[in-house]
Amino acid sequence: MSNERRDFDREAAAWDENPARVKLAEDVVGAILRQAAVNAEMDALDFGCGTGLLTLRLAPLVRSVTGVDSSQGMLDVLAAKVAKGNMNNVKTLCLDLDRGDTLPGSYDLIVSSMTLHHIERIDSLLAKFHAALLPGGRLCLADLDLDDGQFHSDNQGVFHFGFDRASLRRVLEDAGFANVQDATAAEVVKPGPDGKLRSFSILLMTGCKKGIE
Repeated sequence: MSNERRDFDREAAAWDENPARVKLAEDVVGAILRQAAVNAEMDALDFGCGTGLLTLRLAPLVRSVTGVDSSQGMLDVLAAKVAKGNMNNVKTLCLDLDRGDTLPGSYDLIVSSMTLHHIERIDSLLAKFHAALLPGGRLCLADLDLDDGQFHSDNQGVFHFGFDRASLRRVLEDAGFANVQDATAAEVVKPGPDGKLRSFSILLMTGCKKGIE
């Protein structure tokens, strides 16, 4: 496991060419829709949005969605898609919470897919998510179940080799989230570092911010 930052800017142009990555975004959106009552009155935030594979699938279902990422290269790809599609309810925001940036605005829904394992202090991130959610708002996190470091061919920038669901649930509860539940969002079949095909399970952890008493 490495704490060196991965150069996502350099990977942005070819990011969407991986069909498994596109299929995963579709599966995660499907899991979110099964677990959360997504509706057209919601303002949503997609944290670690990359090129917007998840963002743009949510956009037709909500009032607005803000794609947040620390990679301007990834956001440039997303912005080009938004412009091409003439989408007026999607905006992008380049933020690096590790360098002191804060999440602006308030949201009814925060989603994040395959980003959490790149975050060293997930307790700190979850506290920021909780603060940015409106009362009654919902958090949906998709990431790897424990993978023993086999998912990535290069573990640069990976702080967690997947997550134990019970432990992650406790971290959400400690951050103030209620009604925390987990489900399996997807299975990804890909070669491990040794070249052998492996199946990796993707979890979806959801929780809500308590409403006004």
